[in-house]
Formats: sequence, C-alpha cells, structure tokens
Amino acid sequence: MVLGVGSILMMDEGIGIRAIEELQKRYIFPDNVELLDGGTSGIELLSYISGKDYLLIIDAIKGGMPPGTVLKVEGEDVHVKFRTRISPHQIGIADLLASACLTGELPKQLVLYGIEPKTIQMGIGFSDEVRAGFEHLLEVVVADLEGIGVTLTPREHNPDAAESIWGKI
Repeated sequence: MVLGVGSILMMDEGIGIRAIEELQKRYIFPDNVELLDGGTSGIELLSYISGKDYLLIIDAIKGGMPPGTVLKVEGEDVHVKFRTRISPHQIGIADLLASACLTGELPKQLVLYGIEPKTIQMGIGFSDEVRAGFEHLLEVVVADLEGIGVTLTPREHNPDAAESIWGKI
C-alpha cells in the first residue's frame, strides 16, 4: 500500500496527498498495490493497513534539512519520526502505528518518504522549494516500488485532460 497523508489546505503539508494524485495520474498500478489518500485521518486507517506486507507512507518530514530535500525513513525509525509532529494529523498516524503494533496488524515492512517542508500554513499549493523537489520524490517512490518487484505501467499523457480544480502543483 502507498499511503499519502497530509492536508492540502496547509501548503507543503499536502505533499502526501498530491503525490498520490500524481502517481495515479501517471501510472497504472497492479491489483496487488493500493494507493490511498489518507488525508488527515489516523486510527481510522487501521483496517486499510492491516495485513499489508509493505506500507509506503508519503508525508511532509521535518529532518533539519533544506526545504525541498527528499527524505527516506525505514522500519522503527518511522514510528520515531511521527513522534516529532509538525501537524495535527501526525498525532493520528503515530496512534495508528502504535495501534497496529499492539494488535499485530503492522505491515511487515514500513517506509516513509517525504520532503522537508518550508511553509506549513493555511494556503493552497507548494512553496517553490517543495515544488522543485516534488519530481524527485515521485522518482524515488517509483524506484522503491519497482525495487520490490512492482511493475508500473505508464499512462498515456493526455494534454486535453481536465485539470484538477486546484490547478497545477
């Protein structure tokens, strides 16, 4: 499962949601791979992640790096990263992971990808730095999935397709 979390109303904090949207727009995924817009949900996601072999989460990550830097966190370090909260939804994700541990429903492998945010405040769109790092984030997520044997089929580009109501990223 690829789970994007965050709030599109908080600028760079919406990176996980926008990444899921863009991956769905660019690729056809095999039936055994689910993409989920988790928004700002938390414990409510437990039934979705239960029984998964591999959970890849995409979110904004504070790591003390320059804004726009793509970061990867794996295994137990993912739990630790969600204890350092930069937004309210991360409390829910920390609770989700803790609950999954307690109930034995934690996926076998856990990976978190994200971008160091610059701006987390009310607004639509990304800061210039996060926008610049967005393609690289998508590339490393796709490479990770291909690395575990997922075959992604690129969708045909349709320049006449309607744009999102939010406009371009």
